[in-house]
Amino acid sequence: MTTASEPVQETPPRVRSTHDVNAMPPLRRAIPLGIQHVLAMFVSNVTVPIIIAGAAGLSEAQTTLMIQAAMFVAGIATLIQSLGLGPIGARLPIVMGTSFGFVPVLIPIAVGMGVPTALGAALCGGVAMALVGLFLPYVRFLFPPVVTGTFVIMIGTLLMPVGFAYIGGGFGAEDFGALHHWLLAALVLVVTIGLHQFGRGIWSEMSPLVGLVTGFVVALLFGYVDFSGLQSAAWFSLPVPFAIGVEFHLAAILPVVLLAIVTCAESIGDIVGTTVGGANREPTPKELSGGVMADGLASVFAAIFNAYPQISFSQNVGIVALTGVISRFVVAIGGGFLVIAGLLPKLGAIISGIPNSVLGGAVVIMFGMIASAGIKMLSGIEFNKRNMLIMAMSLATALGLPAQEGLYAGLPDNLTAIVDSGLIPGALIAIVLNLILPQHDRAMRDSV
Repeated sequence: MTTASEPVQETPPRVRSTHDVNAMPPLRRAIPLGIQHVLAMFVSNVTVPIIIAGAAGLSEAQTTLMIQAAMFVAGIATLIQSLGLGPIGARLPIVMGTSFGFVPVLIPIAVGMGVPTALGAALCGGVAMALVGLFLPYVRFLFPPVVTGTFVIMIGTLLMPVGFAYIGGGFGAEDFGALHHWLLAALVLVVTIGLHQFGRGIWSEMSPLVGLVTGFVVALLFGYVDFSGLQSAAWFSLPVPFAIGVEFHLAAILPVVLLAIVTCAESIGDIVGTTVGGANREPTPKELSGGVMADGLASVFAAIFNAYPQISFSQNVGIVALTGVISRFVVAIGGGFLVIAGLLPKLGAIISGIPNSVLGGAVVIMFGMIASAGIKMLSGIEFNKRNMLIMAMSLATALGLPAQEGLYAGLPDNLTAIVDSGLIPGALIAIVLNLILPQHDRAMRDSV
């Protein structure tokens, strides 16, 4: 017990760690952890421009330009999302990258109307997302835990087949399913799980990175790493705005804007998944609004610099849940690395040479962790008939529709692309049912 004459000793400040969202860990620890986030999304980020450029018949120079833009823009967007810029940005460990969700809609636009039209539609979609983020406090009631939790489960579940496609060697691989793909993926899987469960300190936190590096080195020793793009890649190159151009056509803008608005639910789900999986709390309204606004404005910035819509990468939500590292400065370092990769195409060529099967061994865990984070989010709600029906119909729609393409083969191309994603109709079902089904307490009052 202290007296008036005794000085009161202050409690020493808490030592911050990577498990604190505002922590700045030592660089020797933060740099590899930041690079780990980049490696988890790098190939997926550059795959989107490759797919669209190939479908639209762009030249090799234009394709290279769009790949470089994808890395540069993702880096800038990640820095804004993690560090913040005024009201923009969630200030959470969120990695941004090119969204796969827009690919089914953008391909027919790029092929039929041209890539500049696709970029113009993407720019308008970004504006729509930013407006949703700005007014999110007024529409937040559309996304209660039963909706966002179910949405996060849908994201993880729908990504799982992609993870196993990577394990087999990647989409369209001539030797898909070959034994060496399985062995490389299994090696990464075993190393990652082993370090995550039995490693201590940074070794547990860096388990996905160590698994990826181990798989890459073994693949390199056995000649499975492709360095064909390294020689033709330049050492240094600055992104050029409007190098491909933008054009605006209403027929292209409408489906992309609709998709962008629905995609905001994915962004909200990723933000919730990040805070629940890493910090064991719900996000604040400011984090949600700033995060969605950052997605939208980053997508506008992307279209200007010849890249496609940006959104938080779900596999990085899985890394946060897997490692427990929630420092936003760690992710900001990863964003800086992406910017450098966008300025140094040779560096990007080296990283893009990582075999798909090596990535598959790591991402399949991350995708599973995303679904697990969604289940954790739902653990706080009441499992009554209403909420279970919302979850049941949303998951059934999201998983069932893509498996039976013949059901909607007669729809117009734009609607077919939206339905085929599974994620959009599943999210819409969850939002609509949450609005029209009576709350449990209201139903009880009406029955009295």
